[in-house]
Amino acid sequence: MNPNEKSMTFFRDAPVPKAVFANIIPSIISMLMVLLYNLADTVFIGQTRDALMVTAVSLATPVFLLFMAIGMLFGIGGTSLISRKLGEGDYHMAKRASSFCFWGGTVIGVISTVGILFYAEPVARAVGASDDSLEFTKQYLTIVAFGIPFLIISNAFSNIIRAEGHPKTAMTGMIVGNLVNIILDPIMILGLGWDVAGAALATVLGNVVSTVFYMAHLCSKGSMLSLRPRYFTLNRAVSLGVLAIGIPAALNSVLMSTSNIVINKVMANYGDMAVAGLGVAMKVNTIAVMLLIGIGIGIQPLLGFCYGARMRKRYLAVLRFTLIFAFITSIVMTLVCYIFAGPLVRFILEEPSAYDYGFTFSRVYILSGPVLGILFVMINAIQSTGAMIPSLILSISRQGIIYYPMLIIFTNLFDTAKMAAMTQPVTDYIAATLAVILFIVTFRKHFPKYQSTD
Repeated sequence: MNPNEKSMTFFRDAPVPKAVFANIIPSIISMLMVLLYNLADTVFIGQTRDALMVTAVSLATPVFLLFMAIGMLFGIGGTSLISRKLGEGDYHMAKRASSFCFWGGTVIGVISTVGILFYAEPVARAVGASDDSLEFTKQYLTIVAFGIPFLIISNAFSNIIRAEGHPKTAMTGMIVGNLVNIILDPIMILGLGWDVAGAALATVLGNVVSTVFYMAHLCSKGSMLSLRPRYFTLNRAVSLGVLAIGIPAALNSVLMSTSNIVINKVMANYGDMAVAGLGVAMKVNTIAVMLLIGIGIGIQPLLGFCYGARMRKRYLAVLRFTLIFAFITSIVMTLVCYIFAGPLVRFILEEPSAYDYGFTFSRVYILSGPVLGILFVMINAIQSTGAMIPSLILSISRQGIIYYPMLIIFTNLFDTAKMAAMTQPVTDYIAATLAVILFIVTFRKHFPKYQSTD
């Protein structure tokens, strides 16, 4: 049995706990490495003791997330389509989908690089840079722009490679790239004294390494996917198959980014230290968020395969086990982040007012913790079915049609920085409830009992 056949057999026949953990553990590790990768810039910039540099990195983060969203478009959309096609046994379509994702992401990445290079200052102003933080923000954005194509491809294929049953390979590529970033950060920021420029350059090089690693795997005999241009197509079945789930997933990331920009502008009313504190609080909250996202993303290929193979009972067994594990993990991570909020914030921010904001915001944001595991698993379960409309509704709800009305209500009623931050946990509880309802409706419609093969 070749490695690819072994991967598909494992998806189909392995005991549910074993199959779940084999997929989510590498994904969790990958997400934790992404966390370290995201924290590294802020932590080492924080060691410069210049709060304006911390502010600049915090302001640039939403822009960075916008391009990660494009990677998510191809990554989540491609994973959904590829896992379902592999479940159906349609390997040729899987190759066409992976080639479409690679070349589509590359072209968009190059265009985006040129756009940022020409419009760095307007972009910096748009995300809320003040006169004091403008130059640092422009500097960071300009350098990171050169890495946008690599950022998109590495984020896309860290997901897609899981769809073919290689979660450890996906994890390794993420780890290697992130380690490069983490190692280079102290060297470039502190050792060479390049400050914000050093942080940005380390980020670019980390994404380059991850991209090269994934390309090497996809060009090897160990992969059933392909990057070859001859497989590239704009065929409706491929392009719409990817975009139907990819666009909602990308919209979710875009709305997360834009909501970050909006909340940064709200916090700017309370001063640069409030912005710095919020940025660090988001990093602290990300400890729980990235781990729980890892569970959701990790399980999607297995659910997608079961859906494509019409294995209804196995699909439900996998989902049930994952939800229980995600909820337990959510509770544990909520407690950890709440208890250790002070030391985590102080490690980055020492300026008293910035620390006070960071500590307060960290404890507010982690109130979302108990429902985040359920939310992210439900999001990926819906995406695994290829259902565009429910995915779209959920994507535009959490950080869009739910978040913004809540933000307006909270800022007008209370007009305090703490209550503005409270918008996020309130939104997350509403979104989690909506996700459960949408999944139940989607599953009953797209996976009726009479279509089951088990």
